[in-house]
Amino acid sequence: MSKTAEQIQKKVQSLQFTHFDEHTAWRIGTALYRLAIRENYPIVIDIRLNHRQLFYAALPGSATNNQRWVERKINLVNLTGHSSYYWSLLLQEQNKTIEQKILLPESDYAPHGGCVPILLKKTGMVGTITVSGLPQEQDHQIVINAIQSNLN
Repeated sequence: MSKTAEQIQKKVQSLQFTHFDEHTAWRIGTALYRLAIRENYPIVIDIRLNHRQLFYAALPGSATNNQRWVERKINLVNLTGHSSYYWSLLLQEQNKTIEQKILLPESDYAPHGGCVPILLKKTGMVGTITVSGLPQEQDHQIVINAIQSNLN
């Protein structure tokens, strides 16, 4: 069953940490790294708190272009507070491009799954967790799974 933008948004909003720091980033990052090694995923992993990169890994098979995708996904999430997969689905549902919808060039803002906001209870968005290298739904889902496994 296909998910809607609204369903993705509700799921992301339900995943809120009570705190997030360097140790949390390391736990999530290393969990994603171990998954990527086990499954032979050619991905890039990036975790940022208040725009400060706390974890980064480029796995075998990933490409230089994956880092550019990471940056473009992060740009969109930082600007809007919504996951990049939410934007992908919303634009598909409305049959629009990101430029048509909110006047942003896709060369700088990527509405493709894989970047999820880090949300703190009673605070809101404080960072991003991003994966790039797999189909967008899979990029998104492995980030969601990693967050769910590490909520505090």
